[in-house]
Amino acid sequence: MAVEFSERLPSRTRTASAAAMAFALLLSLCPPALAAPSPRSEEWWFEAWQITQKVWPVAQGEGITIGLIDSGVEAKLPDLAGVVLSGEGDAGSASRDGRADSDTKLGGHGTGMAALIASQGSGTGMVGIAPRSHILPIVEPPTDFNKSIYYAVNHGAKVINISQGVPATTCPGDLRAAVLYAVHHDVIIVAAAGNKPFYESSYAPANCPGVLAVGALDAHLAPWQKSTPGANVMLAAPGVSVGSIGKEGIFTPGVNGTSSAAALTSGVVALMRSRFPNMSGREVVQRMLATARDLGPKGWDKKTGYGALVPYKALTARVASDFPNPVYDKVGIATSSNGDIRERKSSANNTPPVNRPRVTAHGNSGSTVWKATGAATAFFALIFVTAVGILAKKRKST
Repeated sequence: MAVEFSERLPSRTRTASAAAMAFALLLSLCPPALAAPSPRSEEWWFEAWQITQKVWPVAQGEGITIGLIDSGVEAKLPDLAGVVLSGEGDAGSASRDGRADSDTKLGGHGTGMAALIASQGSGTGMVGIAPRSHILPIVEPPTDFNKSIYYAVNHGAKVINISQGVPATTCPGDLRAAVLYAVHHDVIIVAAAGNKPFYESSYAPANCPGVLAVGALDAHLAPWQKSTPGANVMLAAPGVSVGSIGKEGIFTPGVNGTSSAAALTSGVVALMRSRFPNMSGREVVQRMLATARDLGPKGWDKKTGYGALVPYKALTARVASDFPNPVYDKVGIATSSNGDIRERKSSANNTPPVNRPRVTAHGNSGSTVWKATGAATAFFALIFVTAVGILAKKRKST
């Protein structure tokens, strides 16, 4: 059973009027976030990640385009109204602009991934975790991942989601070049680790240097047994019983796979890029790795990487600047003090370190991954208490 969490601000109100005035002051300093629809009850990752309570007041993906390299997206569905941009198809796809889903095997794989990220809840009631972001659909044969990456980068994507892969013991040269192109243009690529547990690092683009590879977890924080392990795996995210909609616009529960884990992670990246528009992709990924909840053996492991992704902590925690970032270190990318990306020689040892450096964060991470408190909660709690004290003292003096 998933553990449910709640959090309360300290209350030191002396009079009802003082409390009301203090609360009004707090609201004036921090206007409420724009209203967003409630998710379906099956979307357990919303409660686990405290999306509506804590994440959406910080960011909802505003202004971010996610390049979705998949089977296309059924743009006509009510749940995706206004979300899907004109992208690119291929000769065998259902449309030339990617706004129709060509998948005939899984019922609309690309549509399902798009919905996990940005569904509006206006049809089936399903809501994506970054509902104010936009999807750029790109349909290409798997052998042309490199072409699709170039297209996404050149058409404004700040995040690229690839919830698929091809068998490969190493990253092909042309794909490696495309990934490097994305990195140099400050675009983050997220890819599914794979659904074969006995073949380590066996899928591209997940095993390409510069790609954030994601494994799958269930609601109990246990790694999904079929998630592909490997030295390339950096994070783990919900991927068990993660339902979505297909191209017919029907919600299907109980779907497993690292595809969903990658899509949800891409949604979190969109939230991060929305919250920190001037932060480099390297720093965004570093924050996500540094604030992940360690699982399994202490430190990095080949099944869950640095651990379970915690969106709220990634958005609010204070992160050590020297925390490891193998995603970028492996490709030979460093960031200068002014944020410019430059190429450098890769380290001879590309295996992620096992020991995790200490991470300083505002608040207590709690006893499980899904509980996170940050700078925003502590700051506004302090304002609230201070305002109450001032008002109470003023009332007493008069």
